[in-house]
Amino acid sequence: MGEKPTAAFILSLIGGIFILLSGLAVAVIFGFIGAGVAMVPGMAPLGGAIALMGFLGLIFGILVMVGAVMINSGVQSKVMTGSIVVLVFSILSLFTVGGGFIIGFILGLIGSILGLTWKPEATTPPPPPT
Repeated sequence: MGEKPTAAFILSLIGGIFILLSGLAVAVIFGFIGAGVAMVPGMAPLGGAIALMGFLGLIFGILVMVGAVMINSGVQSKVMTGSIVVLVFSILSLFTVGGGFIIGFILGLIGSILGLTWKPEATTPPPPPT
C-alpha cells in the first residue's frame, strides 16, 4: 500500500516546472517584444501569437504538474491517467515553448514512461485463520 512510483513523480514534477518556467519566459519576453513589434505596421499579430504560445506553455506546465501529482497517488488507474497526461502535455510543450528548455520534455517523457510501466507489488492475502 505504501509503494508509489516516486521516480516517475519526481521526474514528471521537475519536467513540469521546467515547462512552466520556459512558458513564463516566452510569455514575458515576447509580450514585451510584441509591444515593440506592434509599432511596425502589419507585425502586431506576430508578437501576440508568440506570447500566446508562452501562455499555452504555462498551462501545459501546470497540467504536467497535475499529472505528476496523480502519479504520486499510488493508485494504479490514477498513475496511468497521470502518466498519459504528463506524456501528452510534455510532447505538446515541445511545439509551443521548446519543451521546457528541452530538459522539461525529456524529464516528462522519462517520468511518464516510468509511470506507465509501474506495477504495484502484488499483495498476498493473509493466511486463513486456524
